[in-house]
Amino acid sequence: MTTTVRLPPRVEQALAEYCVAHRKTKSAVILDSLEKHLAVAMEQNKTPYELAMEVGFIGCFEGSGETGNYKERVKRAIRAKHKR
Repeated sequence: MTTTVRLPPRVEQALAEYCVAHRKTKSAVILDSLEKHLAVAMEQNKTPYELAMEVGFIGCFEGSGETGNYKERVKRAIRAKHKR
C-alpha cells in the first residue's frame, strides 16, 4: 500500500542525512519507525490483567482457595474462635 506524507523541510533533511549515514532507504527507515511506534502504542493498550501477568503478580500468592461471600467467612471465623 502506498501512503503519501508531507514532511516539514527540517524532518525531510534529517531523514535524508540519516538514510545516507546508515545506508538505508527512506521507506525502510519510515517503516521501522512506524513499527516501533505502533508496538509501543499496543504495549500501552494492555489490560490491567495482561500487565499483572507480565510482571508476575498473577499467581504469586497462595491463599486458601476459598471463594464466596466475605461476610460468611468472617462469621465462620468468629464462630470458630468463640465456640459456645
